[in-house]
Amino acid sequence: MQAVQVITGTAVPLDRSDVDTDQIIPSDWLKRVERTGFEKGLFAEWRDDRDFVLNRDEYAGAKILIAGPQFGTGSSREHAVWALHQYGFEAVISPKFGDIFRNNAAKNGLVPVQLSPGAGRTLMDAVIRDPTLEIVIDVELRTVEAQGIDFVESFPLDDSIQHRFLNGLDDIALTLQHVDEIGT
Repeated sequence: MQAVQVITGTAVPLDRSDVDTDQIIPSDWLKRVERTGFEKGLFAEWRDDRDFVLNRDEYAGAKILIAGPQFGTGSSREHAVWALHQYGFEAVISPKFGDIFRNNAAKNGLVPVQLSPGAGRTLMDAVIRDPTLEIVIDVELRTVEAQGIDFVESFPLDDSIQHRFLNGLDDIALTLQHVDEIGT
């Protein structure tokens, strides 16, 4: 896992609530043997609509997904995180995440940023108005900033999860930190 300290970039406004992992990556994609290529299945059922936000040129190359409340609910589908990350997203902002999704995101290097519903709405509306708005997520300071709209908000992030991101530690790397204690 790559270390993540600061994410700077534009965002995609996914103005939908109650997005579950089945919608993020449909079950047809779970049959793959390899762990790559899931970006092609990201929101596959919605991407057939040419007006769907990921199909719009003004949001191409965005590193941040801003979603409505209840993002990543449903099954414990780790593939949902893989699809988002492989598509190019480094963080997802939402007022509320499914617990399992949040844990899977943290273990796979996708920063889950939980903002209050009001702050999330303000940021989403700003990105809808201006797709070029630059957003800065600082994992060390636990802040989200958009200077173009004078927006600064803090977000909760467990100390152990913050440590993971700042040091690029997946489960194996965390275990290897204690190899001397584990013994032979």
